Amino acid sequence: MSKVPVYAHRGASAYALENSYPAFLKAKELGADGLEIDLQLTKDGVPIVTHDLDFWRLGGIPKRIPDLTYEEARKIRLGRRFWRKINGEKVLTFEEVLQFAIDHGLSLNVELKQSFINAPESAYLLFKRSYEGLDIHFSSFHYEVLEKIKQVNPFLETAFIGTKKLNWSELPFLSAADAIHMHKRHYKEEKLALATLANKKVRFYGIDGSETYIQNPDPIVAGWITDYPDRIIKMQKGILSS
Repeated sequence: MSKVPVYAHRGASAYALENSYPAFLKAKELGADGLEIDLQLTKDGVPIVTHDLDFWRLGGIPKRIPDLTYEEARKIRLGRRFWRKINGEKVLTFEEVLQFAIDHGLSLNVELKQSFINAPESAYLLFKRSYEGLDIHFSSFHYEVLEKIKQVNPFLETAFIGTKKLNWSELPFLSAADAIHMHKRHYKEEKLALATLANKKVRFYGIDGSETYIQNPDPIVAGWITDYPDRIIKMQKGILSS
């Protein structure tokens, strides 16, 4: 039985601030195979690693990221409300996390957020790179973003993040997506069969270690995306050593 790669969601976000250096370091410490990160674009086109379209939740700043320059975004302290004033984290750039992944031998699942939908052409230089030697794929809820990536660089792996509205029988027509990412509630035998027919790998997010199918996953499953990489890894080690 092969081991399904474990991706730490926004780093080991159950143990440290999401999309932060401590969360990524914790993910490596816990044995994750890769990191799931989020990218937004600043006003001056710098891809930064953060989930929301603004910093209100993490920094108490309601300004939208596309309205901030990178230098303005970098000055914002992130973290819990009172803690961030004393020792808050700074937002990381994609380049910083990319280098972290290379240095620590980690794969990357890069989710492209809303600010990439109408991004300028210069932003798509990001996808003209080969990323040679790095296991990386780019995912998005926005299929048009994946189409643009494939136009720029058809060799990059892409993944479409589906919702409950996804028609699994139409997967063969999603030519700009090499894989599908879905919430774990969609782990259904009939859906996995359709993904297999369409030759689309599937990664599931929301995994917390309570799922029995982790013990014997469908062969089409290519990754578990979790806040708790240690739980999933312990389960896999127990199965693989038995």
